[in-house]
Amino acid sequence: MNLRNVKFIFVMIFSLFVISCTTKINNLEEELGKIENLRFKKIKGDTTFNEYYELYFTQKIDHNNPKSKTFEQRVLLGHHNFDKPMVVELQGYEIWTEKAGELSKILKANQLTIEHRFFKNSMPDSLDWSKLNIKQAAADQHIIIQALKKIYKTKWISTGISKGGQTTIFHRYFYPKDVDISVPYVAPLNLKREDPRIHEHLNSVADSDSRNRILAFQKLCFQKKEKLMPFFKEYANQKQYSFLMGYEKAFDLTVLEYSFAFWQWGNYRPDDIPTKDEALNKIFKHLVAVSGPSFFDDKSNKPHWAFFHQALTEIGMYDYDITPFKKYLAYDKNLTFDHVFMGKEKRVFNGENMNKINKWLQTDAYNMLFIYGEYDTWSATSVQLNGNTKCKKFVNPKGSHATRIRNFKEETQTEIISTLESWLKD
Repeated sequence: MNLRNVKFIFVMIFSLFVISCTTKINNLEEELGKIENLRFKKIKGDTTFNEYYELYFTQKIDHNNPKSKTFEQRVLLGHHNFDKPMVVELQGYEIWTEKAGELSKILKANQLTIEHRFFKNSMPDSLDWSKLNIKQAAADQHIIIQALKKIYKTKWISTGISKGGQTTIFHRYFYPKDVDISVPYVAPLNLKREDPRIHEHLNSVADSDSRNRILAFQKLCFQKKEKLMPFFKEYANQKQYSFLMGYEKAFDLTVLEYSFAFWQWGNYRPDDIPTKDEALNKIFKHLVAVSGPSFFDDKSNKPHWAFFHQALTEIGMYDYDITPFKKYLAYDKNLTFDHVFMGKEKRVFNGENMNKINKWLQTDAYNMLFIYGEYDTWSATSVQLNGNTKCKKFVNPKGSHATRIRNFKEETQTEIISTLESWLKD
């Protein structure tokens, strides 16, 4: 073969390589069909996207065991354009909605929504609780993201709200290069099984007059417990709630949860809180409006056992401080969420990963933007960057757990979006 032929062959091979690298994908269904261990179908979904798909990935229950049993994990895909960024919403629970999230709207991006393992449609046939941990869940997300990155070769942004925000942090810790940017919303980072910073927050949030009104209302409910119990039982029966712990303890927990819920959601003002002169039905109506007994209902809790398992074994939770109410309660220690697994093996907590992640966030994490609400009870255990300038944290003054970018003042919104745009250009 002479030199001219060799050059010709080289030029042809190089040209084919360039063409293969620059040819744009135009058929999404065809590309999805190439992904192993995936079944999918086109659905209506959010019509603001050009195309919308429901995907089911076959995942190993144990990613460390090649012979592991499998389960199917539900994923939603909203498609605008192959050239647009991909926002991947990591759910901490089931998928709540098919709608585009805030970041997808801001960036006019495609959206991938991943349901968390052991929730709703992503439930194995049998629950091996030892395989429900942040590392296994992050591996699920890694496999899905890597599969879709073969199709979407633009910038990737991970995000999530509340436990989804936690999930976003955990995934980024284990797979820092899966995405370019992460935006966790209102994501707590608890460092203990019952993190005491929750109580510190409840004892210092807002102003003393507001806190005193809340405390007075809780005490009022305990003082009038005997008269309020018929309302409570009737309400529970109407809602078909059941409490293995009994009505008495369920009532106590509902009252103890009141302060946490009041500040978490911010749906009511301190001036809205009934006083001792109000009618019983008004006191009760306000109590359950702020602190719903469904949080302690056995049937309501069962679909979310996975959350409580994670909270009590790895990602942390809070307890109820009974100190201000000892006059009205017979418990000898703070009440925890062990009631969820009453009669079952007690969950043992291991905070090793949370402490490692906390250190990583303060040293090596980068291109992570955290959103919090100042008054939100979960902001008590918000991420502390401790001088890590590679990440940013924004706290909405007086904001609740419902805080989103759109809730900040205009100049702060501009700063947040400018930060994201600068990271996208890197």
